[in-house]
Amino acid sequence: MTSGGDSPGMNAAIRSVARTCAFYNIECAGIYRGYEGMMEGDFKELTARNVKGLINKGGTILKSARSKEFRTPEGRKKAYEALRAADIDALVAIGGDGTFTGALIFNQEFGFPVMGIPGTIDNDIFGTSHTLGYDTALNTVVEVIDKIRDTASSHNRLFFIEVMGRDVGHIALNVGVGAGAEEILIPEENLGLERLVESLRRSKKSGKSSSIVVVAEGDKTGKNVFELKDYVDQNMSEYEVRVSVLGHMQRGGSPSCFDRVLASRMGVKAVESLLDGKSNFMVGLLNDKIQLTPLENAIKGQSKINKELIRVSDIMTT
Repeated sequence: MTSGGDSPGMNAAIRSVARTCAFYNIECAGIYRGYEGMMEGDFKELTARNVKGLINKGGTILKSARSKEFRTPEGRKKAYEALRAADIDALVAIGGDGTFTGALIFNQEFGFPVMGIPGTIDNDIFGTSHTLGYDTALNTVVEVIDKIRDTASSHNRLFFIEVMGRDVGHIALNVGVGAGAEEILIPEENLGLERLVESLRRSKKSGKSSSIVVVAEGDKTGKNVFELKDYVDQNMSEYEVRVSVLGHMQRGGSPSCFDRVLASRMGVKAVESLLDGKSNFMVGLLNDKIQLTPLENAIKGQSKINKELIRVSDIMTT
């Protein structure tokens, strides 16, 4: 099952789970539309053959949906009865915090074995250095910023580029360093409006005729990216300021090689862990090894921003 926001690599994970099941002679069913489809019994058999051609496709063939009814005891009981009626014995849930929270509560109420695979481009899940789709999103955003920089330098413009990251700045920090941004604004580090303008003035004095500022959507420097633009407009007449909000383009596209390999490794580990009698864990990547983290820790824990990379970005933007 896939649930919550889609991310590149989800299909590769579906393929991996289905093929690992086939390897161990286990029947595998796909649940359409997340918890909503679970309650309705919207299941389809997944075999090694009918998941072919998935590894390079973005999005999720199982679709995704948010379900208010599943948040109620009655809705979860309905889902449990649908699973039992279909002779389904365990669940692999691919998604983020909300998906894992639902899976954990479901297990606590019915003792139903569950295993999580982290699929979100924000990389905001504790217990893994990389979530599925994160690497692809970074590559997508860097490519877009490279294109925007061509326009910025041609017209001597300052571009504020907003990327996803409501609670964490992983995408903004990494693409900012990778794309050579003049400033990077993330929720974890409040630069302040005055310091932002002062930094841009230093860049201008050093001879830069155009600038790129990468802004995580959850950054607290201003109320939003458009307020940042207005403030700079009022205090730096020498710049022509533009805003580009990248939005959902960051979540789409064919997964990178890294995400395809990661999804394949995670799918195998998820199925084999269930076969070993394990439940209530999330499969994650730690120190380049696939390891298990208790679902409760994955939900409650906080992914940490890379302090060393913040220091690198400070040096690179000098």
